[in-house]
Amino acid sequence: MQIGITGFDPTIEGLERNLREAAAQGFPSYWVPQIFGLDALTAFAVAGRDLDIRIGTAVIPTYPRHPMMLAQQALTTQSAIDGRLELGIGLSHKPVVEGMWGISFDKPVGHLRDYLSVLMPLLQDRRVSYGGEYVTGRGEITPPAADAPPVLVAALGPQMLKLTGRMADGTITWMTGPKTLAELTVPTITEAAADAGRPAPQVVASFPVCVTDDVGSARERAAKEFEIYGQLPSYRAMIDREGLAGPEDLAIIGSAAEVQDRVSALADAGVTTTTAAAFGSAEELEATREAMIGLL
Repeated sequence: MQIGITGFDPTIEGLERNLREAAAQGFPSYWVPQIFGLDALTAFAVAGRDLDIRIGTAVIPTYPRHPMMLAQQALTTQSAIDGRLELGIGLSHKPVVEGMWGISFDKPVGHLRDYLSVLMPLLQDRRVSYGGEYVTGRGEITPPAADAPPVLVAALGPQMLKLTGRMADGTITWMTGPKTLAELTVPTITEAAADAGRPAPQVVASFPVCVTDDVGSARERAAKEFEIYGQLPSYRAMIDREGLAGPEDLAIIGSAAEVQDRVSALADAGVTTTTAAAFGSAEELEATREAMIGLL
């Protein structure tokens, strides 16, 4: 199992600095969410050049970007950073898709099926002809030469995992605990990929992580900083499946040895990469990074 870093970088300069630091420390991958700050692919094309580290989106919402547009963006970025892109995509959430963007979230599985049916051929062959119920794509794109990046889908429930296993290269999770990873995520996506004759999928699992001497305060901070994830229905379902009260219970918090043990144990669940989204004080952030370096 590999160890990666999840960063929440507000500026391109900060992203470049953190990418260089993570690469120098030996981390194989660095992941950036697509929320309401930096556009991840644009930032990667600027900040991610001439580095020895894979860079992943965690994740780009599908609804506001047609797959032809996303394929152009991804392949252009892939060319700029010499083929080190991991393309993480996801549905986002009903309150965002309908409440902020005014787009129907009525049939998310059908939407993703159609989306991948357009995106994957475009990434691999630069052309597509597909008329779907929810997404249609017909035409050819001519971005700079680059290999198709792996496509990882933020799949949480069984239907999404089965679809992802059949059509994409793996999954990337957030707010999904070790029991769910071992009992649902890994076996479901792996079986679906095998049935479709596809290679074993990547399973990238992201967790809030804090190395600290004050576990109680860190839990309180996690409950506050990650509160929204306990309210969004898809993440709430994953937390409930673990039998936990909230995001603070999924966060990996403790001494360096305790944190390293819990992260290492995720390999037993079938996780191929664990990424640490460090949180806490400056001292705790430094201690957390040192603990992750110790696992490389």
